[in-house]
Amino acid sequence: MDREKELSKLVNVLRRTARMATHSEWTGSGDDAAGFCVDKYNRVLARCAQLDPGVSTVFDPLPAGSSMSVVAVACRQLASYFEDEVGSEPRWGDWKGIWADPRFGVWVDKGAFKDFWTKSARDIEDFGEFIRERVNEWVHQHKPADEPKKKEKEEKI
Repeated sequence: MDREKELSKLVNVLRRTARMATHSEWTGSGDDAAGFCVDKYNRVLARCAQLDPGVSTVFDPLPAGSSMSVVAVACRQLASYFEDEVGSEPRWGDWKGIWADPRFGVWVDKGAFKDFWTKSARDIEDFGEFIRERVNEWVHQHKPADEPKKKEKEEKI
């Protein structure tokens, strides 16, 4: 297998492992899952070090008792090391067929969504991850103030 294809597969494993580790951390999976993810990271790191010796100067294997959040961070960092070679992960945020107006709600270009879905959104987990990443942003969007109406109601009472 050529180097680029193998790196792409290894980075994909790292991304999935990071996602699974984060999910397991949220749901409270047992230590056996953490051990599996640590082992997977260390095996991928060893192979990446064979393909690119510079990796071993930056990244160290994880100790056996590492938490799921540590595994997730380590996987994401190692994947980002190779991102310029294999490309970034397709993200829901890259899709431009949606826009929002606080006064009227969210509008979606159905044709653009269908095209995006068939070309790049292979897994519903991507959508869930996008929502988790953007919830804080959505909650803090500027909303029109209803201050004059509230003051009128208070004065009538």
